Amino acid sequence: MHEILIEEHKIPIGYSTLSRLLREYGIVREPKLRSQRYPDIPGEEMQHDTSVYTVKLGGKTRKVICSGLYFPYCKMRYIKFYIRFNRFLMKCFFHAALTFFGYTAKTCIIENTNLAVLYGTGENAVFHPEMVAFALRYGFNWKAHRIRQSNRKAGKERNFLTLKTNFFPARSFTDLEDLNRQALEWATQRFASRVQPETRLIPAELFEQEKPYLVKLPSCIQPPFQEHKRTVDPYGYVAFDGNYYWIPGKVVGKLTVIAYEQHISIYHRHKKLIEYELAPWDVKNKQITPEGVAGPSRAPRSIKYGCKEEEKRLQEMGQLCGDYLDYVRSRACTIGQKPKFIRDLYRLAGQMSNELFLSTIERALEYRIASIASIERIACQLIKQQMPELPELPPSNPYEKREACQQGRLSTEADLRRYGQLLEERKDG
Repeated sequence: MHEILIEEHKIPIGYSTLSRLLREYGIVREPKLRSQRYPDIPGEEMQHDTSVYTVKLGGKTRKVICSGLYFPYCKMRYIKFYIRFNRFLMKCFFHAALTFFGYTAKTCIIENTNLAVLYGTGENAVFHPEMVAFALRYGFNWKAHRIRQSNRKAGKERNFLTLKTNFFPARSFTDLEDLNRQALEWATQRFASRVQPETRLIPAELFEQEKPYLVKLPSCIQPPFQEHKRTVDPYGYVAFDGNYYWIPGKVVGKLTVIAYEQHISIYHRHKKLIEYELAPWDVKNKQITPEGVAGPSRAPRSIKYGCKEEEKRLQEMGQLCGDYLDYVRSRACTIGQKPKFIRDLYRLAGQMSNELFLSTIERALEYRIASIASIERIACQLIKQQMPELPELPPSNPYEKREACQQGRLSTEADLRRYGQLLEERKDG
């Protein structure tokens, strides 16, 4: 437009002047709306939003997602932290929050999140049928505010700042459950019983006055759940959320897993077989059996074997092995199955002397080699350089692949230092 005005219409005008005029007349973009005040009417609305925080859980720093529900009139709030947050967990959060209060407002103000909005924004937002049906069960409706109009739920935004400045300082958390326990106690008891500085009112007492205007929840409401189809393996395990749950009896074939927020129920042909508490979020690849019942001796077919013990013993061999394992664990190493590679590397360490193995690892680290076959060839070359008359290394013993050998591959190694001391004493004598 600036070039057209100067070249075609011969109108000399500066680019900054042109852009200022366009902004003043609202030609480039819609003019910003002024902030508005929205009256807090008893029972009319509640506000929901999420925010990400970085906290220490048991000494380790992690990002957690805070989901919060806020009643603007009485200033009551309910918060809970999650490692991940999806549509199912959003419904679980609303069930936990609303059943805790026993009441709900007529409208819930949210952002234009795709967890609830199917398409559109603000007044034109069309909500997902699943979420509309969920809200009707509890007696409220969804409403999305306009984009860049966060002051529509300013109370909820202020709540996140209050968490940062009032809740997190001087508090420590052992795990996610401890964080949620302290957050619930702080939001619904301590903060709810505190006199607000502006209004000089107490949220818990004001909530009692607002109850007649709110919608009372029905007593028969059921928690949200998800249905999953699973197949039991030959050893009686069902895989769910990265863990393996054992099913008693001789059930085979297809099963139905009903997943709630904290537990699962397993059904076979509409008959409930067993119920389990879900493992914590950081527990994966674990075999879970009923309390007091010993599961089968065989592991699930699809279980992923770790390499912690093998990695620990390799690191004990010296700093050189530790540096090589750091390279293997880094992004620069592009091998696919790193745990399997570490297990094979530990197996290879048991087939040669420590001096030969360390020399091999030193050269593999120098040339950034992460292949068992290449490491074996390096070892053969080193042996030929020292003893040219020796033949090549024989192939791996096929008996090592047997199950009995695999089960005892990490048994306690014998301490032979005492016999070495006896030999030295005999030589001295």
